[in-house]
Amino acid sequence: MQIHAHRLDVRQVQSPYQDDRPDNDIDLIVIHSISLPAGHFSGNYVEALFTGCLDTSCHADFEDLAGVEVSSHLFIRRSGEVIQFVDFDKRAWHAGESRFGDRIRCNDFSIGIELEGTDHNRYRDVQYDKLITVCRLLIDEYSIPRGNVVGHAEIAPGRKMDPGPTFNWQRLKNGLERI
Repeated sequence: MQIHAHRLDVRQVQSPYQDDRPDNDIDLIVIHSISLPAGHFSGNYVEALFTGCLDTSCHADFEDLAGVEVSSHLFIRRSGEVIQFVDFDKRAWHAGESRFGDRIRCNDFSIGIELEGTDHNRYRDVQYDKLITVCRLLIDEYSIPRGNVVGHAEIAPGRKMDPGPTFNWQRLKNGLERI
């Protein structure tokens, strides 16, 4: 499924870093944060990373990204632009080593949404508005329990911190309760 079918303005950019899910039992949404270089916004480096086109020699922060194959279903920029890299029925490579409850390999059954930001920058109102809209559509389409919208930190504790302490979980929860 592509979200543009729901009349949300989404730019489609295909990532090579995806594959088939082992089954189509999607019941988790994982919220991430990303900026490249760290703390810099509005460039095209995240898009380049998710499409395998990042020149890792162009910035010292990118050295650790050489050979990394990573993607997300969606990327919500600070401007509110939404980019879809992977169809929701496909598996994006966003969660890494992960666990939700008694299930491992969260990429198999989750949808990954990246917010342009860092663990310590506040997210913008337009990002919350788009995130709430997207989550509501996904919850409805896939019958995802509202409690199954989590941060990367929750499925990879000790390894990840995103979306970070400035993320307003109550605002997201309030927006989702209006379903």
